[in-house]
Amino acid sequence: MSEELGKLEKPEAETFKKGRKLYFIPLFYSGKDAPADYIEKLKIYWVQVEQQINSLESRLGQINKIFHEYIPESGESGLKLIKEMNSESYEVVKNRIEKGTQFEALENHDLLTEFMDWGSCLAIGLQNQHVVTKVYEFYADVVKKRNEYIIKHLDETIKGDEIGMLLMREGHKLQFPPDMEVFYVSPPALDDLIRWFREQEAKQQTEH
Repeated sequence: MSEELGKLEKPEAETFKKGRKLYFIPLFYSGKDAPADYIEKLKIYWVQVEQQINSLESRLGQINKIFHEYIPESGESGLKLIKEMNSESYEVVKNRIEKGTQFEALENHDLLTEFMDWGSCLAIGLQNQHVVTKVYEFYADVVKKRNEYIIKHLDETIKGDEIGMLLMREGHKLQFPPDMEVFYVSPPALDDLIRWFREQEAKQQTEH
């Protein structure tokens, strides 16, 4: 079961059954050369995400475990990797850890690096169609294996009535366990970010 938090009417805690829960936070990255208008929308987004997470915790209980895409290490070493990668999501994670939440590795290191390497190969603009086809087959295979690993790991790590939080980009195609209630954190600023990306894509198509 999945709920879009941004579109719920202040649900009461007793309306949700006991059991495992997962808060899914759509993840965005700022980047060193990101446009100013995008950075401004991103700042608003993360403020609203923090507010909605606080609201969830106040009604359903404290988050027990946090997971972040691209992070294959737990604890302090994993938190350090997030800080180097994305300062905005780092603050959200750090705020929870300071309250006693555990940070857990999400990724298998070998699958993650293979996934990133094949993705890099596709991104450089290969010329030979046979090579493109082969590389894409390898990429699709590791995407499947990575997703299967992530789901299995979440299933094994979030136990009993525990609450997990996952920060990951959309478009992941993960199939979460059926007994895990998923809350999709969707603040108003999320629509603004999605609209911004669509406008950028439209501009690029017009230019070409």
